[in-house]
Amino acid sequence: MLRERLRDFINTEAIPREDPQLAHDVGRLDAVIGELRQKARAAGLYAPQLPVELGGLGLSWQDRAGILEEAGRSFLGPGALNCAPPDQPNMINLLRNGTPEQRQRYLMPLIAGTLRSCFAMTEPAPGAGSDPGMLKTSAVRVGKRWHINGHKWFISGAVGAAFAIVLAQTEEGATLFIVDADQPGYEVVRNIGSMDGYQIGGHGELRFTDCEVDEDAVLGEVGKGFDYAQERLEPARLSHCMRFIGRASRAMEIAQDYAVSRTSFGKPLSELQQVQAMVADSHIDLHASRLMSLHCAARMDAGESVKHESAMTKIFVSEAVYRVADRAVQIMGALGISDDTPVSMILRELRPFRIYDGASELHRATIARRVFREGLCP
Repeated sequence: MLRERLRDFINTEAIPREDPQLAHDVGRLDAVIGELRQKARAAGLYAPQLPVELGGLGLSWQDRAGILEEAGRSFLGPGALNCAPPDQPNMINLLRNGTPEQRQRYLMPLIAGTLRSCFAMTEPAPGAGSDPGMLKTSAVRVGKRWHINGHKWFISGAVGAAFAIVLAQTEEGATLFIVDADQPGYEVVRNIGSMDGYQIGGHGELRFTDCEVDEDAVLGEVGKGFDYAQERLEPARLSHCMRFIGRASRAMEIAQDYAVSRTSFGKPLSELQQVQAMVADSHIDLHASRLMSLHCAARMDAGESVKHESAMTKIFVSEAVYRVADRAVQIMGALGISDDTPVSMILRELRPFRIYDGASELHRATIARRVFREGLCP
């Protein structure tokens, strides 16, 4: 019943607000998301990932899978439900590692949707990218304060964020810091244009120049930043998979409708075997993607590690949903690459997923090393 209500909400409230001009308009996107959040809260659909005591729906990972898929059918759906990155995984860090004061100051407004955040880890060369060990941003103790210096880029959500969770190197090791955006020395250099769209807060470039924060800005323990960053990655990967399965499904729905109505060579496209093969392969990809995601969800609900399984799932789903969207474009021809339907934007959104949360090549290498190290059987 919840899923049916959400599908109706997405179809009647979120999808009608989509607009190609909105896709790269960060300010207007914030306003639209804010309006939709009020409606989602009133409809009892808000924050499916959060505990009930924090105003969420308290769903298990397995129940959440279908809800995130439905939300993901619209570019605006996850934001409307406040289950979109980077705020969603930042909530995980604050819930698990934040002090009571940090949760009150940062987590509760995030949940309420009254402010936004970002997670600042990726750096220009020679800094951290796929290899976090190359981290160059530093934080040095000076008396009872920390001085942060560094350069970050491709920081999703950075434009208009009220604060950043910043990964910086200290003498004790990598450490997470909560840094207010109005702190002297915190600079949003620009919003980096990219092929995707509808990213709340864009993809920002940040500089930290002698940016001073107090000791209470440390999130968790000093020196455990890499551990905390990893804690957010497994849930974030799985949530991304669920949302993007919904997006790819919508692209194929549109392509199927087109194939039924468009006639070529004296018959509907849906009767041409090559089109039928693309549709069939897409349903196979989506079915396998759902099953892999649900398997990870069941293990997470059971409190089991999904480090190995989530890496495999992330690789497969990121590549499968792109194949689905690519076939949808091919079936629709010129219409598929235009902005007259959302299919071309769905394709552009899904391509970066093979890079987000760890590139496919990095995950493949990690999986193979674990297989050989632990003697895992296929």
